[in-house]
Amino acid sequence: MAHIYQLVLLLLSNLWFSTAAQNQSETEWPLHDNGLSKVVQWDHYSFHVNGQRIFVFSGEFHYWRIPVPELWRDVLEKVKATGFTAFAFYSSWAYHAPNNHTVDFSTGARDITPIFELAKELGMYMIVRPGPYVNAEASAGGFPLWLTTGEYGSLRNDDPRYTAAWTPYFANMSQITSKYQVTDGHNTLVYQIENEYGQQWIGDPKDRKPNKTAVAYMELLEASARENGITVPLTSNDPNMNSKSWGSDWSNAGGNVDVAGLDSYPSCWTCDVSQCTSTNGEYVPYKVIDYYDYFQEVQPTLPSFMPEFQGGSYNPWAGPEGGCPQDTGAEFANLFYRWNIGQRVTAMSLYMLYGGTNWGAIAAPVTATSYDYSAPISEDRSIGAKYSETKLLALFTRTAKDLTMTEAIGNGTQYTTNTAVRAFELRNPQTNAGFYVTFHDDTTVGGNQAFKLHVNTSVGALTVPKNEGVIQLNGHQSKIIVTDFTLGKRTLLYSTAEVLTYAVFEDRPTLVLWVPTGESGEFAIKGAKSGKVENGDGCSGIKFKSEKNYLVVNFSQAKGLSVLRLDNGVRVVLLDKAAAYRFWAPALTNDPVVQETETVLVHGPYLVRSASVSKSTLALRGDSVEKTTLEIFAPHSVREITWNGKQVKTSQTSYGSLKATLAAPPTIKLPALTSWRSNDSLPERLPSYDDSGPAWIEANHMTTSNPSKPATLPVLYADEYGFHNGVRLWRGYFNGSASGVYLNIQGGSALYVTLPIPSQLSHRN
Repeated sequence: MAHIYQLVLLLLSNLWFSTAAQNQSETEWPLHDNGLSKVVQWDHYSFHVNGQRIFVFSGEFHYWRIPVPELWRDVLEKVKATGFTAFAFYSSWAYHAPNNHTVDFSTGARDITPIFELAKELGMYMIVRPGPYVNAEASAGGFPLWLTTGEYGSLRNDDPRYTAAWTPYFANMSQITSKYQVTDGHNTLVYQIENEYGQQWIGDPKDRKPNKTAVAYMELLEASARENGITVPLTSNDPNMNSKSWGSDWSNAGGNVDVAGLDSYPSCWTCDVSQCTSTNGEYVPYKVIDYYDYFQEVQPTLPSFMPEFQGGSYNPWAGPEGGCPQDTGAEFANLFYRWNIGQRVTAMSLYMLYGGTNWGAIAAPVTATSYDYSAPISEDRSIGAKYSETKLLALFTRTAKDLTMTEAIGNGTQYTTNTAVRAFELRNPQTNAGFYVTFHDDTTVGGNQAFKLHVNTSVGALTVPKNEGVIQLNGHQSKIIVTDFTLGKRTLLYSTAEVLTYAVFEDRPTLVLWVPTGESGEFAIKGAKSGKVENGDGCSGIKFKSEKNYLVVNFSQAKGLSVLRLDNGVRVVLLDKAAAYRFWAPALTNDPVVQETETVLVHGPYLVRSASVSKSTLALRGDSVEKTTLEIFAPHSVREITWNGKQVKTSQTSYGSLKATLAAPPTIKLPALTSWRSNDSLPERLPSYDDSGPAWIEANHMTTSNPSKPATLPVLYADEYGFHNGVRLWRGYFNGSASGVYLNIQGGSALYVTLPIPSQLSHRN
């Protein structure tokens, strides 16, 4: 049957968002599971958990790049606070297997069970990615370097020597993960096999000629995962759109996973953009890529899943100081992540969300100690504009339940009154909710473009804003304009301001909308006839106009926050971008799928980590960096507020929110760093150094399993003697009266060599 669905979607993709998609029904698409459990299922639209559709917005972090378990909570709480439903992580074989006799998942930061437990406590799904190969700009791609000597073959294939090497690590990783799966009430959603292994085909994937070695390798990994208790779906990630590997819609040639995904770095994965031309073509800032056609061709009955989408880029050797955050900053996050939604992507994980640090020689030669990656959470764990910009979209996707099931209806400039602006129309075939994702027609061009948008709604076709004003795209920006958006039991007919989130208290919704400072907005609520301004501090020109069956509200946004109340019980909070950056929606549940009745709304602080309600007290945990006014929208039963365990004095506003003031944090003054001391870090260079101890090994091997044979003997490859990374020291003795030595040193890129000066050479006569 998959081939029938593929044929239908190939036709649609050729029409590129054909209106024929409007006639698609969800019953035409098969609902898949892996035959082991129906807890996690998937179809053309999205993943399902326990029968409920989910939007997977995830980000990557590597515990082995922050090897202090006490700090993992800080990072993951910041991930949760953005509104993300999941996080992803690579594990590192090298980190857990220092030699071919050891697999360590129990000591210190190598015990990863706290990560699984934090996922459950905080309420996020996990995308677990054990490799064995992971790349990750890690040394040997996460392979232990004892594996790379040639003794285990050419690797990443079905060679029995390689299989015997990875099996203990992979089995241990699978066994640990098996205790924390969604299928057993925990949080591991999917389990990725290998990494960017687009090797299923020999030659052109369209010929579908299987690479039997690669197929056998994938089947060995999949069998090992299943034998060691993995029951959640197995996934893969194609490195680009050319390889078309491991998806069952494309072929049943063997080695397929349950859900295949696609990785993409449209702005290049490194600050040296010349390295990405073979994949992306010539680098043009803010140039987007079409994914819709790819997913319709390669995996039409599966969700559009991106296990890695660009969250930043690493800084190579000789790269700019501090990396290149300007290439993938807040504007990048605004434009590209919304672009993916316009492409019908419903499962996306940012690589990286937190980069960390390359401790202990774990970096590949392409990069240095910092792995900040210009990620939303910086290497020092601070957050800024890019984090906040990402949060604006993540909170929306957590709220927009109808977004998990849409068909692509159309695409083009015909949706707008300005030919410099285009829109993608997505529509939920069950609820008829619409999502219009707007961009500059040429996304590489910034500037300010004003327009109105032609939309279809439950009251008919409209051009919005209907009464006054325009929609603006200012700079490299995108906006998602919604129609017939669900607000509990009410309906937002349309809004030219973007939805940040909403919550329902006592059966009455509080809707939060935002636009950049100085722009106007218009929205319409069905069933309302009138409204009033409860707090107009952040807006001017607020007007209410009653239409048949709905109320239209216009406003001009200044700095700050305003509150409106409509006669049908809807409360509306209007924000400019700066205020939206400081607006939070902490969940009152540890379910990753947060319902509108399971959250409170908080404006003001630098970060809100968590919230819980006990009787009449709302307990908030978070961070403040200055004196801050808290404003809280919560159930009427809440009368008292605590902040980090301490009660704060509160007052109630006329429109039902609570306000409190947080004092500025204490000033910290660092001590003066004086009286520096130094020590010789390389005493081994001195002739007087004693190298007779057990730490030194005589280099006397006359053969090697390395396929690259040395020019002279004995073999002087450091790996031959068990020294695989970090600083390697060689001491040599020369008999006779030699006055020099010829050295041919091989160390790959970023090699640094220290040689003694002639006066320090030791001679033996």
